[in-house]
Amino acid sequence: MANLAYKRVLLKLSGEALAGSAGYGINPAVLDGLAAQIAETAGLGVQLAIVIGGGNIFRGMSESAKGMDRATGDYVGMLATVMNSVSLQAAIERKGVVTRVQSAIAMSQLAEPYIRRRALRHLEKGRVVIFAAGTGNPYFTTDTAAALRAKEIEAEVVLKATKVDGVYDKDPNKHADARRYAQVSYLDALKDGLDVMDSTAFALCRDNALPIIVFDMTKAGNIQRVIAGEAAGTRIVKDDQPTRFA
Repeated sequence: MANLAYKRVLLKLSGEALAGSAGYGINPAVLDGLAAQIAETAGLGVQLAIVIGGGNIFRGMSESAKGMDRATGDYVGMLATVMNSVSLQAAIERKGVVTRVQSAIAMSQLAEPYIRRRALRHLEKGRVVIFAAGTGNPYFTTDTAAALRAKEIEAEVVLKATKVDGVYDKDPNKHADARRYAQVSYLDALKDGLDVMDSTAFALCRDNALPIIVFDMTKAGNIQRVIAGEAAGTRIVKDDQPTRFA
């Protein structure tokens, strides 16, 4: 896989990816396995930035946030992403890859402040950069943070890691005839109501012609396959490109 299809990418992880079967908290074995995949990917020479959610710890719109106003709940959720980011940083560095966490909310003892030029310099030096605390603003999801940071660092693609092998035209768990898209345009994804990212993040990617690849991170080696340009997952592409099924 010496020939890379992408030189600089942003990987979007859900907080739930760290929880394992428990569905909450951080599973050490899952964290270690995820860090190993990220370290192997960085070792290919790709410049890798990461945004991770906090849903395994706290979500602003969750049951645990009842009684809070939305802004307060979202800020607590941002702090959860910092916890996940620092934990992931430690796990990746145990694999021998230098990693930096940049937070949109100032907390100098744990992370650098988000500074675009500094983030670019880290990437150029081969360091993994984890963007924590979302955009630093309530009412915006980590999907939106991923799309925003991807454009700011001039990433070539957003890689959205999931537990399924792509985007389907209907729920594959309920419909045996569900078909997986190999490639789908932004417009067709909107028309078909495909749940790729939240609407703000999706619009940002569409308006800036930033491709998205949805793939299964639980399958070992998949992230390397995607970065090498192999057909893994579903690509969401510009409206002038054809939609096709796998």
